[in-house]
Order: sequence, then structure tokens, then C-alpha cells
Amino acid sequence: MTTKRIGRRQFHFTVQGGSFHEVVAEYDRLSFPDVAACGLCGSDNLDLTSRVAQDKFKYTSVKCLDCRGDLTFGKMQRDDQTVFLRRRESGELDWQAWKKGE
Repeated sequence: MTTKRIGRRQFHFTVQGGSFHEVVAEYDRLSFPDVAACGLCGSDNLDLTSRVAQDKFKYTSVKCLDCRGDLTFGKMQRDDQTVFLRRRESGELDWQAWKKGE
């Protein structure tokens, strides 16, 4: 089991595998860091969300429940089970402000 902190919440993930190597590989797929606060408003009132767009695109995000900011997870092309938090070219997390109509 591994724990990730998103804002003031903790999420527990259980990884499994047939060998030690497989368990560590599964753990590595959760390679994203803890997210202490919203990159837009600074709130720690964050949650994990998921949605499906156009009946085919699956998105998982960290959402700020105060300003509605969004930090979307990306997936590796060669292994779509490995996730990471999207970053800008500068290296900072790619928080997006909520836009009316979304």
C-alpha cells in the first residue's frame, strides 16, 4: 500500500504483483508527487476526480473545490498505466483555471 496526499486528504493505493519486481513496477506507475495546495489560489481543499469526454477520452484530475482549478494527470504513451501530473515547460505543475461553460 502507498499513500498520496492531495490537499488535506490522503488516498491509499494498493499495488500487487506476482513477484517483488512486479510490485515495485506497479508502485512506480504511481510516480506523481503529493499535491499540498492549489497552484492557483493556494487552497488545500483538493480532491481527485475522473471523467469521460466524448465517450472515449478518460481524464483524471486534481480539482480545487474552492476556485475550481484543475491539474490533469497525463499518461505515458508507451505504458498508459503509468501516470504523472502535467507540467509546464518551466517545470511547474500545469494548473488550469476554471472557465465558465466547462
